[in-house]
Amino acid sequence: MNRARILGTLNTPVTAPAYAPVAARFTDREYLTIVYRTDPEALRAVVPEPLRVGEPLVRFEVMKMTDVTGYGPYVEAGQAIPVRFGEERGEYLHAMYLDSFAATVAGREVSAYPKAMGAPALFADHSALVGTLDYGSVRVATATMGYKHRPLDPELAREQIAVPTYMLKVVPGYDGTPRVCELVRTRITDLVVKEAFTGPARLQLFEHVLAPLADLPVREIVSASHIVTDLTLDKAVPVHDYLTEEDAS
Repeated sequence: MNRARILGTLNTPVTAPAYAPVAARFTDREYLTIVYRTDPEALRAVVPEPLRVGEPLVRFEVMKMTDVTGYGPYVEAGQAIPVRFGEERGEYLHAMYLDSFAATVAGREVSAYPKAMGAPALFADHSALVGTLDYGSVRVATATMGYKHRPLDPELAREQIAVPTYMLKVVPGYDGTPRVCELVRTRITDLVVKEAFTGPARLQLFEHVLAPLADLPVREIVSASHIVTDLTLDKAVPVHDYLTEEDAS
């Protein structure tokens, strides 16, 4: 294998790459989202500077991907935190758990999504929409919402999904110190809202050392939504380099 072929390799293993070199286009991506109030100090302990936390809110979401270019169907669950970067309102992606290895490693390597393997699920159970997350054989989250109780304004649904998102990109060097340590920004494009509903909801988080969602405890349910969309994920762009920028503290 010559240098040109090596440089043209997308990822390892070289002879059978873990994911395909395509932009992820999602068709009929289904969201169950529950926004809840949590402890302000717990949020400040996990949100990296220079992002700023306002109201102490967390968005727990379960997403069912029925058709994704390059990856196929999978399910994902995690937490996002409303933040500000300068004057821009957005979300910090705190934790994501998937049942697809290809989507997990692609999200971390190509972008900076904080993805780990898990066993999330999204399904209707009688008259409730149910989202669950297991880590191994242990349940770490259960979300329930009344199934399509009330229509949600599509523009409000769009605002929920299309906000800019921020993530930490950390790549260690061979000596164990960070080789890359950046805050990156991305957002969703080509968004089409097909269905949007709201209704009553509940959320339970269970403590687990390797899936510590319960470190951001549920104090009050603020809102819930059930949305079906088509969308594309844009490329991530660095907005802050911790290796070169001055300490913001």
